[in-house]
Amino acid sequence: MTTKFDARQDNSPATITPPATPPGAAHFQTAKERMALGQARRKLLKRAHHALWKAKDRKEDPLALLKRSTEGRVPKLVELKNQRMACSPFGYFRGAVPVMAYDLSLTANTGIRTQLCGDAHVRNLGAFAGPDGRLVFDINDFDETIVGPFEWDVKRMATSLVLAGREASVGGAHCREAATAFVARYRRMMHLFATMPVLEVARYQVHRLGEVGPVSAILLAAKRSTPVLNLRALTETNPANKSERIFRTNPPVLERLTGEIVEKVVASLVPYEESLLPERRRFLAQYRVIDVAFKVVGTGSVGLRDYCVYMEGNGRKDPLFIQIKEEAHSAYAPYVGRHAMKSYHQGRRVVEGERSMQLQSDPFLGWTKIEGRDYLVRQLNDHKGSLDMTTIKASGLMEYASVCGEMLARGHARGGDCAMLAGYIGTSERFDTAITQFAETYADQTEKDWEELVKNLKNSAPASAAKAAKPAKKKA
Repeated sequence: MTTKFDARQDNSPATITPPATPPGAAHFQTAKERMALGQARRKLLKRAHHALWKAKDRKEDPLALLKRSTEGRVPKLVELKNQRMACSPFGYFRGAVPVMAYDLSLTANTGIRTQLCGDAHVRNLGAFAGPDGRLVFDINDFDETIVGPFEWDVKRMATSLVLAGREASVGGAHCREAATAFVARYRRMMHLFATMPVLEVARYQVHRLGEVGPVSAILLAAKRSTPVLNLRALTETNPANKSERIFRTNPPVLERLTGEIVEKVVASLVPYEESLLPERRRFLAQYRVIDVAFKVVGTGSVGLRDYCVYMEGNGRKDPLFIQIKEEAHSAYAPYVGRHAMKSYHQGRRVVEGERSMQLQSDPFLGWTKIEGRDYLVRQLNDHKGSLDMTTIKASGLMEYASVCGEMLARGHARGGDCAMLAGYIGTSERFDTAITQFAETYADQTEKDWEELVKNLKNSAPASAAKAAKPAKKKA
């Protein structure tokens, strides 16, 4: 009989299984002992059981879950979110974290908790500028981050590889191989981390990124995405003052703001400063606010309030774009702990999860509040880049899958207990096989759920909206 561990425990970032032994305590658990604890978990949840998932276990309708998740969002943008999700099964997958979080909660879990990305998928790895100005490639979206069973991230990333491969017309066998390659790399890296000195794990860098085709292309695109280039793309000359630039207006994705809301957004930068390190506050103080806009980003975040602040430092050639992005509770919060839904600042949750898992983070990463809502603050589009799924081939997908495994393993090793994880996963391919089977099964279900969404939109929307939501043809 499979035991279903209760993932609903204290979800504060400091509470990760197993708890650290306080200095001076009677017993310090060695890596070998923690690995044995992980291995013992197999008796309660066999690795082969990770393959199991059945839609008939659902008590909630996916469309109802999605509708519930849009409560409190900007109403006029909810339709846009649905349209983006309707474009393809992978587009649906990106916006359907609430559905997968619920589905994962229905199955048994290991009870081995780590800091989760929460929305682990192939397009949530990318490049950005680190504190020293050099390009960093890492997991870069943490809106759903939370402490929970480690395998939830692994299952979501593996499923995304299958769906991404199908969207890129990569054959089914290659999609399956990519998912397996991802898990195999994750497993090997976790065993490596379990034997490394602690500080080496904390400082571990992946040096082969430039040799991986898809990653090399991402880094090249990110190198070109400079603040000055963003200045040209996002702003235009102010008709009332030719010496000044202001945000362009391109509804609904970018709209320049005026009036009281601008004052509130600018005022939010004051408490935001307190979330920064002291030296970074001094850097921020050397910039002045020029303009403010409302911006629509991503798929899952559409409908949440997202403000963009254009600032200048040492003249017009020194622009800084700050994103102030509303953060709701993680979609996993109802399933991981009684404390997860309490009044913890959701922007801070994201920042602390990101800092936990990333090797380097945005130097302007912080949080604030506007009108009682929680916000994440970070740079917008500073040397950022992500996977171009229109150009990915079978060989590239395999290479990229391996990098995904390495990056997720590093994030989990930083935010959890790599020895316990390695002990549970083991050295055989049992875990790899089970996760791959789950990924294919769940990718199939995602396609069915996507079809239901498209059907629902066609039946409920006006003709013009239904036409806009017309999906792309399914890829083999």
